[in-house]
Amino acid sequence: MRPPLQLRHVAPRLATGAFILNSGLSKRRMDPESAAGLHGMATHAYPFLDKLPPTTFARLLSAGETALGAALLLPVVPTALAGAALTAFSAGLVGLYLRTPGMREEGSLRPTQEGTALAKDVWLLGVGLGFVLDEATSRDR
Repeated sequence: MRPPLQLRHVAPRLATGAFILNSGLSKRRMDPESAAGLHGMATHAYPFLDKLPPTTFARLLSAGETALGAALLLPVVPTALAGAALTAFSAGLVGLYLRTPGMREEGSLRPTQEGTALAKDVWLLGVGLGFVLDEATSRDR
């Protein structure tokens, strides 16, 4: 039986886990004005989020990012599970980038100056997909 964490997964799990954990912890005590701005951007891309009050949305996002970051950092969490969660989370971020006006150059996937902060999250999607595919195709499963 394989251990839940392969040596080749350590560096990307540490990098993504620390990045996401820090992001989640920084949102823990978000002021109402910042929460409203974050919520407004998210609801533009995902209208169903409009049902949540901004402070609740920020609190839930903080908890989700904190849990995902911890899952990536904890070696007892299998990489396939952590990778699937990272893929789902980062797909949402890429969707936010694609659906938010002004983030991309007209008729292109290339980011505008304002969109670079969101466009860079595609690396999280790549890491998550890499974990899932590596675990799904590994011969020593």
